[in-house]
Amino acid sequence: IMMIFSVTSGLAGLTTDKLPFHSTGQQTLKTSLSLFGEDAFKHSMVVITEETNDTSFLLNSLIRECEGRQYNMADNNHQKLMLKIEDIVNKNRGSFLTIKEEKAASRRDETLPPLNLVLCGRRGAGKTSAARAILGQRELQSVSKISECVRNQGEAFGRWLSVVELPALHGRSEREVMEESFRCVSLCDPEGVHAFILVLPVGPLTDEDKGELHTIQDTFSSRVNNNTMILFTTDSDPKHPAVVEFLERDTDIQDLLQICGGRHVVVSSSDRKQFSTVITFVEKMRQKCFTPSILAETYKDKVVQQKKTISRLEAQLSNQAPKTTLTGENF
Repeated sequence: IMMIFSVTSGLAGLTTDKLPFHSTGQQTLKTSLSLFGEDAFKHSMVVITEETNDTSFLLNSLIRECEGRQYNMADNNHQKLMLKIEDIVNKNRGSFLTIKEEKAASRRDETLPPLNLVLCGRRGAGKTSAARAILGQRELQSVSKISECVRNQGEAFGRWLSVVELPALHGRSEREVMEESFRCVSLCDPEGVHAFILVLPVGPLTDEDKGELHTIQDTFSSRVNNNTMILFTTDSDPKHPAVVEFLERDTDIQDLLQICGGRHVVVSSSDRKQFSTVITFVEKMRQKCFTPSILAETYKDKVVQQKKTISRLEAQLSNQAPKTTLTGENF
């Protein structure tokens, strides 16, 4: 495949010839587009320059990345092409892509210490999407597919970040939960976890949400509360009155916020720049990290408490057992 990349009035054009699109070409293209930042595909369209029967997964994937925008030169309809271009410009409100701005935004400040973040929540809560937005990386493996912790690292928002996705714990055996939670915290060694970020879509808490929250609380104990914040994601404007009103009036949400000391941010899932508020918030709440030794101590306390509970129940059963007095009449 031969690809020509150009930028005109904020529009990126991708053209392909009749050869099948392949993975090497796709990676080259994405590397080029990455210079223009996370929103590059929003300004892009696939232009097929010659007749092709290519229906490969990679080409279809590229078209999906461009939100379905494509034009075939065989149509020979320049007016149709210009209308598609105008539509892209209008949808992006005339905004431009620049390399200089993106490089400046990603420049790392060596004076800022790295941050270790753990994203948690039920399956399907959007943890992988949040990790992509925070790190500015599209190609991240989802924990929902492998059911174990995944760590991704990189420079983002001017500092070095380590983002660990904790898979859904609710419904798994106690042994699996303990092993996965310990692995999660260990991936943030040696300093530990700076923040547990509970990812929740704006909306009523589901039974799965509540079950996951209960499992997390039971696993990490109340010691984790001071290191926890909530990341609410929405498809609409975070400042929309309906969003604000819901978060303020929903009793389940308010109870959850109280547990986390009110620490939360609300971002639009489609605007990566808003995720910088997560990093700013974590920096402000930065305190003693949650380390593997703290988790091990939590497990130890849980075992001690279980032994005390067993001893108490045994004593109660012993006191409630019927007592039989033997006399001569019993023989």
